[in-house]
Amino acid sequence: MSTISVGANKNHQAEIFIIHVCYHSVVYQAEMRPFVYTANPARVVFGSGTIKQLPDEVKRLGLQRPLVLSTPEQTGQADLVESILKSGGIEPAGQFNGATMHTPLDVTEKALEVVNIHKADGVIAIGGGSTIGLGKAIALRTDMDQIVIPTTYAGSEMTSIIGQTENGIKSTQNTPKVIPEVVIYDVDFTLTLPQGLSATSGVNALAHAVEALYAQNSNPVIDLMAEEGIRALARSLPIIVEKKDDGEARSDALYGAWLCAVCLGSTNVSIHHKLCHVLGGTFNLPHADTHTIVLPHAIAYNAPTVPEAMKKLARALGHDDPIEGLNVLLTKLKVKRGLKEVGMPEDGIDRAADLALKNKYWNPRPIERDPIREVIRRAWDGEPARSDI
Repeated sequence: MSTISVGANKNHQAEIFIIHVCYHSVVYQAEMRPFVYTANPARVVFGSGTIKQLPDEVKRLGLQRPLVLSTPEQTGQADLVESILKSGGIEPAGQFNGATMHTPLDVTEKALEVVNIHKADGVIAIGGGSTIGLGKAIALRTDMDQIVIPTTYAGSEMTSIIGQTENGIKSTQNTPKVIPEVVIYDVDFTLTLPQGLSATSGVNALAHAVEALYAQNSNPVIDLMAEEGIRALARSLPIIVEKKDDGEARSDALYGAWLCAVCLGSTNVSIHHKLCHVLGGTFNLPHADTHTIVLPHAIAYNAPTVPEAMKKLARALGHDDPIEGLNVLLTKLKVKRGLKEVGMPEDGIDRAADLALKNKYWNPRPIERDPIREVIRRAWDGEPARSDI
């Protein structure tokens, strides 16, 4: 059972979501298909100032010496977590501030040494996908409870997916052992998130919902969450890019990111996420930027085979053409559009295409090398997405 603490505007959004559910349920009655829906077990605390509830959540799990995790850049936030724990009568096991993107195996091993030395009995991860991924990696190996305090819109906190990079190769696995026990969404932590990172992190979240719309194991419940999550992010991110401390837009974006994260945690991913894992792990590219750049091209690749999903995406984006709708949104967000801008060499295009075909996985459109290479080439060059792949 999930617990949600929301402010007045979030109650309003919840009512909107219920209206969407009621409206679209009429459609689904006409086109109902067999499906299986499994809700991942997680306790969600959502609102403004919810970080203050952390000591109660730690005690509820029976933890006595949790280790606080962060990146080097977020040590200050880790310090705040420690002080809140101590004010609540909890003595943490200290901090590990070495989290980094793509969850390198050597970083996980160093963190496990700290866990053992300080006899930690749980982890509290504050940050984005890098820190959350490290917490998952520790939980996978120790079965420790996790509390996650997201500061971006990445969404890893609501999934059973964990990635790991070793010798330049990124691999992923899916296991319920890494699902955090508690997620505390505190809108206040996102108010200072830089506008550029807000945009790319938000598009990364949006990508989760887009692929959920045509996932092999999609279902009507997730379709509704996906469409609403895309809609919330598409309307809030352009506002944040112009005014980063807009509280209502920040709340709206975090709400949308949560819905998109639930979608990612409940369905299988396909070509978009697979390409991003290959590109990010092979060339050490920034995670959110890579997702932002690749998304419209990956969607253009699949669009001809998933017309119903494209209708829902178009509706959520408020544009007749979903591919062009994504192009327009990315232009508004002022994000980088080419992989060459974030460090991918041109001679890596063929290598990435080969790696994308190396492991078999489901996708609504068959994976063929020449079209996939063209997807990567367009993404590398920064071209606007087109539906002629």
